[in-house]
Amino acid sequence: MRFLSTLLNRAILAGQLTITDFDGSTHVFGPGSDDHGEPGNVAISFTAKGTSGKIARDPALGAAEAYMQGRLEMEAGHDIHALLKLVTYNFRWIPGNKLHKITQQPRWKTWLDGRNHARRAKRNVAHHYDLSDHLYDLFLDQDRQYSCAYWQPDNDKDLNRAQTDKLNHIAAKLLLKPDMQVLDIGCGWGGLALHLNKISGAKVLGVTLSEEQVQVANKRAEDAGVADQVKFQLIDYRQVEGPFDRIVSVGMFEHVGVPQYQTFFSKIAELLNDEGVALIHSIGRADGPGATDSFMAKYIFPGGYVPALSEVTPKIERAQLWLTDCEILRVHYARTCEAWYKTCVEKKQEIVTLYDEEFWRMWTFYLAGAAMAFRHMGQMVFQIQLAKSMETVPITRDYIAETERDYTRLLAGK
Repeated sequence: MRFLSTLLNRAILAGQLTITDFDGSTHVFGPGSDDHGEPGNVAISFTAKGTSGKIARDPALGAAEAYMQGRLEMEAGHDIHALLKLVTYNFRWIPGNKLHKITQQPRWKTWLDGRNHARRAKRNVAHHYDLSDHLYDLFLDQDRQYSCAYWQPDNDKDLNRAQTDKLNHIAAKLLLKPDMQVLDIGCGWGGLALHLNKISGAKVLGVTLSEEQVQVANKRAEDAGVADQVKFQLIDYRQVEGPFDRIVSVGMFEHVGVPQYQTFFSKIAELLNDEGVALIHSIGRADGPGATDSFMAKYIFPGGYVPALSEVTPKIERAQLWLTDCEILRVHYARTCEAWYKTCVEKKQEIVTLYDEEFWRMWTFYLAGAAMAFRHMGQMVFQIQLAKSMETVPITRDYIAETERDYTRLLAGK
């Protein structure tokens, strides 16, 4: 425990962490919180020799694997969400907190892991998105949206509504008209493409590298009777041919890889017609360029990287695109991940039956950690609207809220 104790004595300055080591010794870190204070008091135990050393050497991967393999157990009344809340609160991104920099991985990993040539990109996508269909049905909303929801001020519980509001928010920024040709890069299970067609009559091509997703998406289009208007293909975005009136990409840019950023935005510029508009929705870093932590890179999103806007905007400039709107969504993804986490805890037995206990622990560690990254660690979501011409998009933002209200009324049949 010596090395881990040195780290935790320095780090846990709020709340309290109690660890019972493999040999039965108890170690307490932090001053403690009252019943309603942040970030709370948490108790864990190590059930195998050497666990503390592995965590000290690589906290993100070490703690995750210890929890996954049962070498780190939560004491009664505590869960992994509470542990990650306590730790990230103390390492949070706020002025003057020098501890935050300790959590950052070496920058060279960003370039090494981000070399997503076509074959590697497909393999990386399959690692995560070709998991069992049933898994995603268990914890996502009814439309199976696997990206940040949009929580209106009067909605803090209804995930289905928040995801529909997200789709309307994105659609409003696309300025859609009937029969427009729309490209959806990284189309998931087809929900966004089908939604855009439903509310506007636009014709949509969705592209993905996930064989599971393209099969589900095409079946959804057939079941909806719009397979002639909404189509899905298993193809790399770099091989798509245009032109398109509109391009949208939600939750895919995180998988592009830093070395391919210029390729991505140059391809957007190539595919858009002269009056074209694009909307890119991506997780971002408010705390500047960094690297993917070792747990996420190994188990969840190999090849993935969350960009800072400072890494993105120079590539947009070089592609000669207008950045006509940029919106930062704060807290929205924390609430989304917490809703997913809560459901996965409730559906534990079904997930364990589908995979096993270790997978369930890995998945809940990922969702709880993601929620805390958006609460404490400087992560957010950005939506950037791009255009080929400076005059295509209205010069004020009023149209966004007005169009969202129109879509809400349309879907309600009013």
